[in-house]
Amino acid sequence: MDAPFEVLGVAPDADDAAVDQAYRRRVMETHPDQGGSTRAFQRVKRAYETIQAMRDGETDAPDAGTDDTHYAQSRVEYLNYEVVDDRGWSLTDDGLFDRAAAADLDPTDYGAFLVEPGETLLEAAENRGFAWPYACRGGACANCAVAVVEGEMTVQIDHVLSRELTERGIHLSCLGAPSTAEMRVVYNVKHMPELDDLRLPPYRFERTQSVD
Repeated sequence: MDAPFEVLGVAPDADDAAVDQAYRRRVMETHPDQGGSTRAFQRVKRAYETIQAMRDGETDAPDAGTDDTHYAQSRVEYLNYEVVDDRGWSLTDDGLFDRAAAADLDPTDYGAFLVEPGETLLEAAENRGFAWPYACRGGACANCAVAVVEGEMTVQIDHVLSRELTERGIHLSCLGAPSTAEMRVVYNVKHMPELDDLRLPPYRFERTQSVD
């Protein structure tokens, strides 16, 4: 059995679904915040990237995503999915953010900040004093997922989201950054039914709150 497949614990002829499932399982087993080690976690991540590269016909594992360009100082307007859900709104509602702007929401739930070059969306939120949800920071779970309502976000090669989800505007804030001057996102969408099987178990970073 080839080394990367051994790391994930699957056969070399395993299909993509089996590889993805094994990757998620091994991430949960090896992540430092779940009792594993950084070395083991990185080994699992490299193994998965190597398998993906092999199946894409590449000779080496990818070092980065297909598009890692960060727009210079993008403005991001954000809205908490819990507000959307509690008020019976929908991600596809016309004027969703105008409605949020008029609702006198807490700054934790609605507002805007600038993303500097080199920052992922999650890093930018944290650097502005917010504690958005995350878990692995490696693309292996959907805890940090956001829904891009307006604008564009960079898309990485290796992550747990299906093509269907990314085409609907669901992206991982730990990997992606704005690729347009302005962007509107709904964060904390990890509780959407479609993402139930892609979340890591909750722990100390599960709650979304301002840390100002």
